[in-house]
Amino acid sequence: MTKKAKRDFIAITDFTESEIRETIKLAADLKKKRQKLDVLAGKTVGCIFHKPSLRTRISFEVGIDELGGNSIYITEKEIELGKRESIYDAAKVLSRYLAMIEIRTFSQDDVEELARHADIPVINGLTDLLHPCQIMSDLLTIVEHKGKVDNLKIAYLGDGNNVANSWLKAASRLPMDLRIGTHKDTPPDAKIFAEAKQAGKSKIIVTDDPVEAVLNADVIYTDVWASMGQKHLQEEKDKLLASFQVNSKLLRKADSGAIVMHCLPANRGREITDEVIDGPQSVVFDQAENRLHMQKAIMVKLARESF
Repeated sequence: MTKKAKRDFIAITDFTESEIRETIKLAADLKKKRQKLDVLAGKTVGCIFHKPSLRTRISFEVGIDELGGNSIYITEKEIELGKRESIYDAAKVLSRYLAMIEIRTFSQDDVEELARHADIPVINGLTDLLHPCQIMSDLLTIVEHKGKVDNLKIAYLGDGNNVANSWLKAASRLPMDLRIGTHKDTPPDAKIFAEAKQAGKSKIIVTDDPVEAVLNADVIYTDVWASMGQKHLQEEKDKLLASFQVNSKLLRKADSGAIVMHCLPANRGREITDEVIDGPQSVVFDQAENRLHMQKAIMVKLARESF
């Protein structure tokens, strides 16, 4: 029997446009049915966590269970990639024990190297550069509330971090009007921005004017200003990004039917106010729930193509 070529999910652009749309539909179906499947029956998924986690860890562990599999929680104490032993050796050993790897860590390069040498699917649960599972889940949430993603005006406000970079990756595959509002000293990754523009799929701007970013927007999205590993920069980021706070005054510049999104955890009163995050236009807890359903869909897709 010919062995299948394994698939990884390291960035949104690992999926084609049609695969993204199919995965959104699959996630919606899995959410509607919420039934046990046997896709991972008799198999174990290794979940490597070098960063603390609420949504990523719990949604993956619950999802793996609902797909009939077992999960192992692995901390940096067990696997210091590239330190105690090479990433190559770790990838080869883990491939002998596990059916799939999910990893939440700092370095994108480490995740890419792990995927390159592993013989089993690898899923990027988050790195400092990208957060692909989050944005795939957010696409599901947008479809639920707006009926589509295509050509919507999506405004991201705040730090040009891994979430902003992943929105650019999404704009490389799906047509949208993406506006990133951020200070000139906190831009998204220049290479990812250039690639997204070159893809020619979407209208994309980066602006230091928050009103320009949110004007008539269908979706307003924000995230913490100082991500994990950057908390020492909190005071500096607060000064740079104060005008990008998502508050009721700024929200009035968007479309009256706009939805407000935040990937959590939130620093309430900093990047977003209580009245907005708890208001009628907020869908942040739908986003959090949809991490489970989308990650199940991603695992189902990778399993069906790789096992």
